[in-house]
Amino acid sequence: MLELIAALIVLNFAIVMVGMPRLIVKLNKTGTVTIDRYKQDLREVPTQGGIAIVAVVLLVFILATLFDHLPISASVPLQLSDVDWAILIVAGLFAAFGLVDDLVDVGRKAKLVLLFFLSYRLIFDISSTLVTIPFLGSFEFGVYYLLLIVPLYVMVVANLVNMHSGFNGLGSGLSAILLFFMLIKMVIAGSEGVFVLSGMLGATLGFLWYNRYPARVLEGNVGSLALGATLGAVIVVSGFLVAGFVMLIPHTVNFLMYVYWRLMHRLYPEDERWRIVKFGKVRADGTLDVPNRLTLKWVLPSSVKMTEQQAVLAMYALTIPFCVIGLLIPY
Repeated sequence: MLELIAALIVLNFAIVMVGMPRLIVKLNKTGTVTIDRYKQDLREVPTQGGIAIVAVVLLVFILATLFDHLPISASVPLQLSDVDWAILIVAGLFAAFGLVDDLVDVGRKAKLVLLFFLSYRLIFDISSTLVTIPFLGSFEFGVYYLLLIVPLYVMVVANLVNMHSGFNGLGSGLSAILLFFMLIKMVIAGSEGVFVLSGMLGATLGFLWYNRYPARVLEGNVGSLALGATLGAVIVVSGFLVAGFVMLIPHTVNFLMYVYWRLMHRLYPEDERWRIVKFGKVRADGTLDVPNRLTLKWVLPSSVKMTEQQAVLAMYALTIPFCVIGLLIPY
């Protein structure tokens, strides 16, 4: 199995690496671009490039299925499970929703309602509704796990990943870290879904090469929601709810900081300290000039002069210890 996992990572990585330049050209030609707010020249960068991640993994899965029905299938022992397909379907649905949201602002309320139902495909491939919490014991949630916890967990994770982004390589890099550690945990536990996770990891690493500073392409909602949905789906299918929560603590803290910001703005709308600002700026020396410390990625730049690259590496360094802790949490 390890050889297949490695092959999937390398194959998806290679396809994205080769195909992304062509996609970047097409996105530029069609005007699918957005302003990179953290560059002094406010350059336009192609966006929605995250669609390549899901598209490549889907392509590889389709080819693998075709090989399974050919005489040479004995030499290609990749047998995709229903769980792999279920996770990919959910990721694709979230990607499609993200694409629509990129083109037409769906709105926060509609987003919450619609995203909740997009992960219901997973409930047919979950064999256990027992949740084990370290030091507290195991709890059987039954149908509530399938109809409430699963869609809610996937929706929340997708939005957490979508929100904790904004710098070149931040969202895709953090997702690659989370996918890597979750893949290790699933391999150790012998969980289903490792093939789709391997493909997503390889494709994300390939995308990160072009998304790192200075970014040649951005993932858009289509990419961040797809990656978040993949992580959430893998977590609920494998039953790693507690471990997943621990790995995502930085993302959760970022969300809670944003909630606090919105609440204070609502209470004190005239106070400049709580004014809603989506982006910071870049100083003449290349360091970040952020408006406040009310999102996680702005905390360090608000206190210490640092570049966009340094801020991204700091977020990587913050996430990795929580992933290691999550890796050590038993099933």
